[in-house]
Amino acid sequence: MNRYLQINPEIQAALLAKQPIVALESTIISHGMPYPQNVATALRCEQAVRDHGAIPATVAVLEGQIVVGLTPAQIETIGKNGHDVLKTSRRDLPFVLANRRLGATTVSATMIACELAGIRFFATGGVGGVHRGAETTMDISADLDELGKTSVCVVCAGIKSILDLEKTLEYLETKGVPVIGYQTDVLPAFYTRVSPFSVPFRLDSPEAIARMAKAKWDVGLAGGMIVANPIPEAWSYDPQTIETAISSALDDLAKAEVKGHDSTPFLLQRVSELTEGKSLEANIALVIDNCRLAAKIAVAYAALEE
Repeated sequence: MNRYLQINPEIQAALLAKQPIVALESTIISHGMPYPQNVATALRCEQAVRDHGAIPATVAVLEGQIVVGLTPAQIETIGKNGHDVLKTSRRDLPFVLANRRLGATTVSATMIACELAGIRFFATGGVGGVHRGAETTMDISADLDELGKTSVCVVCAGIKSILDLEKTLEYLETKGVPVIGYQTDVLPAFYTRVSPFSVPFRLDSPEAIARMAKAKWDVGLAGGMIVANPIPEAWSYDPQTIETAISSALDDLAKAEVKGHDSTPFLLQRVSELTEGKSLEANIALVIDNCRLAAKIAVAYAALEE
């Protein structure tokens, strides 16, 4: 496996010392926002993890290896190349590795890297899910299957608002994935703190989440869990306002005949345009807040493992 996995020396030392580590994906750098804002945000995410007691490990694929713990120069490379970097999920990993392509890991591929390296916690913006209209398109994110089998706790701002929240929750239940509302009974929906749906579980502290994760994995229940952390109140959109923007973006998606991997980046970009960039600012605020929470949970989990 060493042939395909490169662990940054700082991360390797932290793993050996059983220190808290939080993984970070790289698709948010390549496809989530423009340069240089993407690089600045990635570095702010890493700093937020450090500020709360854990060590950040940004993940990408470079030169035929899954790299766990990018250097600032490597983050810059991903950011500068933007959409020319291959968006890499479970399906794409063999191609990207074998052909030594530059790959930005999605939630699913980052979870795979976490399991290979021995990292339990991962912070991102929002998880993928069942797309609207999936009953005819069958467009369902690989993130959901990964959550069903890969034992990583994913801290996010809930399910992306552009998706079908109800069907995504049903799919996650089928896969046995716990969805935890952090200090909320209501499922947050990325740009907004509220949705019409409740969460199966509510926990109000990082320590409680860490205990649940430990219990799940101690009894041999393989698979991940989602911690849905509502976007900070100052950045939360009115549900109807953001829904109007999303509906318009979905219409544009259909007209442009964009499908598959390109759908989510297209929709997020279009929503950003329709909100005059305010949704992008909200996206940055929520992912940094998720990094803070993930670090706190990782620290609490490390204390349980002592």
